[in-house]
Amino acid sequence: MAEGKELLINYNRVAVNQMELTVIKNVSLDIYSGELIYLVGRVGSGKSTFLKSVYGECEIVAGDATVMGYNLRKIKDKEMPYLRRQLGIIFQDFKLLTDRNVEANLDFVLRATDNKSESDRKKRIEEVLKYVGMSNKGYKMPHELSGGEQQRIVIARALLNRPKLILADEPTGNLDPDTGKEIMSLLHQISQEGTAVIIATHNMRWPKIFDGRILKFESMLVEEVSSFETSYND
Repeated sequence: MAEGKELLINYNRVAVNQMELTVIKNVSLDIYSGELIYLVGRVGSGKSTFLKSVYGECEIVAGDATVMGYNLRKIKDKEMPYLRRQLGIIFQDFKLLTDRNVEANLDFVLRATDNKSESDRKKRIEEVLKYVGMSNKGYKMPHELSGGEQQRIVIARALLNRPKLILADEPTGNLDPDTGKEIMSLLHQISQEGTAVIIATHNMRWPKIFDGRILKFESMLVEEVSSFETSYND
């Protein structure tokens, strides 16, 4: 056990299916609070499938899997929302609601997951927007923001419920290098403050700049490696 750290994910010889096909198998790993984890490998190697298994979207068909104390082989449908509230999810394509401004996007999430008063929700929205450097953008519509600004809003959305774990699927994939580095710096800061962050990425600059564990996905297996050089760009 990592000293002083909370065990968030424990997978022991896990196999995960997507569309009834096994995508990854024999996965054994522990992930603790405050860790920064990179998932690397070719397109289709199972990185996104692994992330989806953590929040119950892809079926775990073998092994033992515990996330936030929930046994994913036995979890009931009514329990799933309580697990997901402890997670923050960051998508490459943002998935912001285009018909409402930034504050309304964030308030939509809080109203769906929390019983706080309107004033409490507003205070929390102000807190997360300040944290990601977007205090003055709450009135903006998503289409009025740059890609980097939209991704900052997505990170703010992921932080609303004070998650113990953030899952990020190619969070810099649609961003230019400088903006991508800013986003990675923010995610690294979040991990340094105690929230575990798992990032699926093809950009191997990031582990060299922001130190973290590297999990290599290949041939349906997952292996922890000390470094990873790619000869492909997909």
